[in-house]
Amino acid sequence: MSQNDYNKALKAGQKEYQARVHQNLSPYVPTLDDILDKANIECEVKVGLMQIPAERLVGTYAAGRQTALAYNFMPLLSADTEFASKWSNLCDAHLSEGIRDPIKAYEYMNYYYVVEGNKRVSVLKFFGAVTIAGNVTRIIPKRTEEKENKIYFEYLDFFKATGINYIYFSQEGSFDKLMKLIGKAYTDVWSDDDHIDFRSAYINFKKAYQEKDGVTVGDAMLVYLDVFGYEDLKNATLAEIRQNIQKVKEEFVVSVDETSVELVLDPNDATQKKSLLNKILPDSTPKSLKVAFIHDRNGETSSWTYAHELGRTYVEQVLSDKVTTVAYTDVSGEEETFHTIEQAIADGCTVIFTTASQMVDASLRSAVEHPNVKILNCSLNASHSYIRTYYARMYEAKFLAGALASIMSEVDDIGYVAGYPVYGAISSINAFAQGAKMMNPRVRVHLLWSAQKGIQVTEELKKNNITYVSYHEMIRPNEESRQYGLFHINPDGSTASVAMPIWDWGKLYELILRAILNGKWKVDDTDGKALNYWWGMSAGVIDILYSTKLPFATRRLIDFLRASIIKGEFEPFAGLLYAQNGVPIQTDPDSRLTFEQIASMDWLDESVVGHIPTTEELNEEAEPLVNLQGVNPTA
Repeated sequence: MSQNDYNKALKAGQKEYQARVHQNLSPYVPTLDDILDKANIECEVKVGLMQIPAERLVGTYAAGRQTALAYNFMPLLSADTEFASKWSNLCDAHLSEGIRDPIKAYEYMNYYYVVEGNKRVSVLKFFGAVTIAGNVTRIIPKRTEEKENKIYFEYLDFFKATGINYIYFSQEGSFDKLMKLIGKAYTDVWSDDDHIDFRSAYINFKKAYQEKDGVTVGDAMLVYLDVFGYEDLKNATLAEIRQNIQKVKEEFVVSVDETSVELVLDPNDATQKKSLLNKILPDSTPKSLKVAFIHDRNGETSSWTYAHELGRTYVEQVLSDKVTTVAYTDVSGEEETFHTIEQAIADGCTVIFTTASQMVDASLRSAVEHPNVKILNCSLNASHSYIRTYYARMYEAKFLAGALASIMSEVDDIGYVAGYPVYGAISSINAFAQGAKMMNPRVRVHLLWSAQKGIQVTEELKKNNITYVSYHEMIRPNEESRQYGLFHINPDGSTASVAMPIWDWGKLYELILRAILNGKWKVDDTDGKALNYWWGMSAGVIDILYSTKLPFATRRLIDFLRASIIKGEFEPFAGLLYAQNGVPIQTDPDSRLTFEQIASMDWLDESVVGHIPTTEELNEEAEPLVNLQGVNPTA
C-alpha cells in the first residue's frame, strides 16, 4: 500500500517538476540559506511548538535534500532508493498511528523552512494535512520601508496578541482592520472559545472561497467581514457563505489591486454617450429621482452637514421638475447608518448620498443587497466597486490661499489649522505650503490640529506671533466667530477675513444627478473598477472668494493663478518637492505628482512646522473617522 502511495507522490512530484521547468522556474523546494544570503537579519527568537499551516511550509533550511523534493514537496527520487523506502515506512506509520514527532523549522517572513523532518512533511502534504506540528525558530529581519516587511511586522504584533499564524494579508493595515472587524483590541486576552470561533469562521470561509485572481483567502475574508460582519460569518452555513461571496466577488480584486481604483477627475469623464444597443433597447432613463442625503450630524451642530444641506436644497431648486430629496440627520454608528439607508430605500429613494466618510462600510453593505440603487459615499481614497465615492480637490483652493497668505504676511511665519489627519487634508496642507513658498521661499507654515488633545489654537498662534491663519473652510449658520477661511489677526485681537475657499456641493450633486437623469451613468463598462469622483475648480465644485480690500495687483495675481489651474495649465504639485527633513519626493523639475499620489499623501512639505498626529494624540470625536480614513505618517 505504502509503495503505491509513493508512486503516486512521485508522479505528482515529477508533474510539478516538469511544469516549473517549462516556466523557467526552479523545480525544487526553495532553501532558506539562499534567501538569507540576501537578507538583513536582526535576530532569532525561539517560538516553540506550534501547528504550522501546511500551505506555508514551503522549503528546506539547507540544500542537502533539495533535489530529492519537487517544489510541492513531493518526492523526485526513484522507488528503489533509500529515500523512497524511508518515505514508505513513514507513510505506513502515518496510516497506522499517525506521525507524532514534531518537525524542526525556521520561520522567516511568515514562511516555514524544514530543518529536520523533510520526509514527514512530504508524507503529510501528500495526505492533505492542514497543519503540521513543529518546533519553530523565528528569524526576524531588520525593519525596512518595503511593503512586505511592514506587513510582516504587523503580523508579528497580531501573532503576539492572538497566537494565530494561519491568516495572512497582502496589504498594509489589514491586521489592524481585522482586529477592529472582529471587535478585539491587541490588549485583549483570547479565550479558548474565541480561538475556536475564529478558526471555525476562517476554515468555513476558506472552504467556501475558491482563490482566484491572486486574491488570498485572508484578503478575501477581510472584504467579507467588512461587508457582512463577523457574527454573520460565524453563524452562516457554507451555502450562505458561498452565496454572499458571489455578491461581493468584484470587491475581492478591487481590495488588493491598486489599478482597480479609478479617480474620475472631470465630470465629462463620468459620463458616456449611449451605445448602439442603448439606442435599440427601450429607454430606461429615469424620468424623475427621489434622492436621499444621510448625514451623521445636523446643520445646526456641524458646518460640514450644513454645507451638504445647502447642496441638497440647491439641487431641489435647479432640478425641481425631476428631483425630490429627503434628508436623514444625526445618524451615528454603522448599524444605524445601515438601517437608515434601508429605510431610505423602503421610502422609494433610488439614489443615496451618505455624506460622512465613516458611513462607507454601511453604504457598501446596502449596495451589495440592493444593486439597482445608486449609493455614493463622500470620501477620498476608498476602493469599493459596488458604491462610488466623491470628494472635491480642495487643495487647489488651498494653494491659492497659501500664496495669498504669504503675500500679505509681513513675517515669514503663517499658520494653518487642520481638522483631522485624513486623506485629502494632507494634500490641502501641502498645497497651502507650496503656494506660500512660491511667494516667499523662507516661509514657515506652522501646522496645528483642532482635533489634537491639549492644543489651544489661539495660544499657539500667539506664541509664534502668527497673524495670518488658514482655518476651517466652512461655518455654521449664525456662528459669530470670524475664524474661518484665511483671516488676519489684528493687533487688538479681532480678526478680518482675507479669503474663503469654498465647497460647492450643490454643483457636484447637480452634475451627478444630471448624469443619471440623462442616462449617462456608467454601469456596465467600469471593468470592475472602483470609481472615485474627485472634481476641482474646473468643474466648479471648488473655488475661492477673497476680500475686495485686497490690493489690485494681488487680486490680479491670484486671478491669474486661479485661471491657470482651471485651464489645466498650472499644477500646484509640479517641479521639485521635498518633505520634512529634506526627504526628496520629486527631484525632476519637469515632473508633477499624479493625482493618485496627491490623493494618498502621507508626508508634510519641508516648509511645514508640525507633524501628522497619531490616533492617540487626537480627541475621541476624531477616532471613528481617523480609524477609517486616517493617514499613517511616513517615518
